[in-house]
Amino acid sequence: MSDIAVRSTPESLLSVRSLSVEFGPRHGAFRAVKNVSFDVLPGQTVAVVGESGSGKSVTSLAIMRLTDYTGGRIASGEVLFRTSAGETVDLVKASDSKLREVRGNDIAMIFQEPMTSLNPVFTIGNQITETLTLHEGLNTRDARLRAKELLQKVRLPDTDKLLDRYPHQLSGGMRQRVMIAMALACNPRLLIADEPTTALDVTIQAQILNIIRDLQAEMGTAVIFITHDMGVVAEMADDVVVMWKGDKVEQGPVREIYVTPRHAYTRTLLSAVPRLGSLQGQPLPKRTPVMVMDGEVPKQIGETHVQDTADYTKPILQVDKLTTRFDAGKTFFGRVTHRVHAVEEVSFDIYPGETLALVGESGSGKSTIGRTLQQLVEPTGGIVRFDGRDMAAMSQAERRRLRQDIQYVFQDPFASLDPRHTVGYSIAEPIVVHNLIKDRRAIERRVHELLDQVGLPPQHAKRYPHEFSGGQRQRVCIARALASNPKLVIADESVSALDVSIQAQIVNLLMELQERRQLSYLFITHDMAVAEKISHRVAVMYLGQIVEIGTRQAVFENPQHSYTRKLLSAVPIAAPGHERARARIEGEIPSPVRPVGQEPAIHRMREVEPGHWAAIEVNQLRGAA
Repeated sequence: MSDIAVRSTPESLLSVRSLSVEFGPRHGAFRAVKNVSFDVLPGQTVAVVGESGSGKSVTSLAIMRLTDYTGGRIASGEVLFRTSAGETVDLVKASDSKLREVRGNDIAMIFQEPMTSLNPVFTIGNQITETLTLHEGLNTRDARLRAKELLQKVRLPDTDKLLDRYPHQLSGGMRQRVMIAMALACNPRLLIADEPTTALDVTIQAQILNIIRDLQAEMGTAVIFITHDMGVVAEMADDVVVMWKGDKVEQGPVREIYVTPRHAYTRTLLSAVPRLGSLQGQPLPKRTPVMVMDGEVPKQIGETHVQDTADYTKPILQVDKLTTRFDAGKTFFGRVTHRVHAVEEVSFDIYPGETLALVGESGSGKSTIGRTLQQLVEPTGGIVRFDGRDMAAMSQAERRRLRQDIQYVFQDPFASLDPRHTVGYSIAEPIVVHNLIKDRRAIERRVHELLDQVGLPPQHAKRYPHEFSGGQRQRVCIARALASNPKLVIADESVSALDVSIQAQIVNLLMELQERRQLSYLFITHDMAVAEKISHRVAVMYLGQIVEIGTRQAVFENPQHSYTRKLLSAVPIAAPGHERARARIEGEIPSPVRPVGQEPAIHRMREVEPGHWAAIEVNQLRGAA
């Protein structure tokens, strides 16, 4: 909204003035950004926040004039930038040669997904040295030495070998640090970071934020931080620009935005943020009301309700020393040389009406457990009993029946729905496959009933997946999972890709359905704040093994294992200026790949208090303080 005042100072490094961006044909074009204005001072961090579709990423792309290549155009406004040479350039009107000079040299950008931003056919060294030879005029030898220094600066180990590796050989956190090294290669005056930590584990996110903060202090770089994570905003930002439906609805210093938000949308955004420690002293998870925007007015939906749904008489699922390994390397003659030890002797129970949260970093084995229980992956060893029956001893027909009782909700709802079929067809599919209802009209009524249960109008059954938002698609996936009347639902990172307000609604929906149907959940996540809100018990995984398990209250309020404490300390707190002791985690989680014959040591567990178990620590874990 153009009537919101903007500080205009001659010291501004970047001045965005009445910027509007359109997509589509000029007649009837969609305006994604509407008259947005803000300033960035040298060395300042400005966070641009908002949910999907708010226009924040389009704004960042327009500043670099990258919208020219994505079907967009700047309809009006100015983007005034003060270069290192001291001249002020309007990037909207700048020539291609001027833009090439500014991009990478004076303004650099880190994108959300490093795998798609790095060229898969060139080594890391080639990609960094290309920037240095193009912008800095360095020869190949000097450029390689400088590339090595940059990788060391972003705290990557073994930089000599790393320069000769390809992007697919690096983890997500390492690739993101390579992107930061490339962005900082030419000492830019402004760094635009577009959701640089959204897809990362909380521990890797903490490392990336520390690196950006340290480099900013060292080099005096200004940063525009695009994010929907309000915890990250509280830690990183000096000023905050709040965007909603393409408009700038509020701007101010970070503390002012958090303490006295003026716009209804800002208040809605902040109220939806899951806060670690919010259930302190409470033994059970709790459903809380969610504030959503109803047109221009905030509206509260849902109610406060304690989730006392678990029946601890007899477990519905018993997992005893489950082991899952994959062959990872073979000789020319087919002999296996290395194996991925994804899951090693994991044991736990899940009871009717209970939510067990499985938490840990990527590569810890959480999803492999879920896929093994769903029979998508064959276990190497151990026993899994469902309703008292050993899954390995079941016939093929009994296993098919078991798929009806155990359902899976995947992380990406778009990838798990067939784009060629209506959502009604997708929801009806489990009913038809398991032969639950034969009459076509009865199936249709059941589909409408399921859509209603997940908060979607029955007439949406005729729509296709692309016609829904991310949150609505996830509701469709939940409806499909419920279609076969399951007893256990495995939710694998099912809310991690969603905006905070949608995430809060989906979590509440899962809890409501649990109470109504006595559902059990295995809730796989790396988001500790969401795990605290939804779970009755928590199991913490590290390198394929459980290192701590107990009630949610015991694990979150009295963590015993050093790795659990590090996970909790890495969670960003949505409170500006919040001081906390941070157990710093450095480097990557060790590889689960081992040569054949080199078996990992199995942790011995001790009972800290009734029902609360923690691994006895023999070797110091990665990055111990």
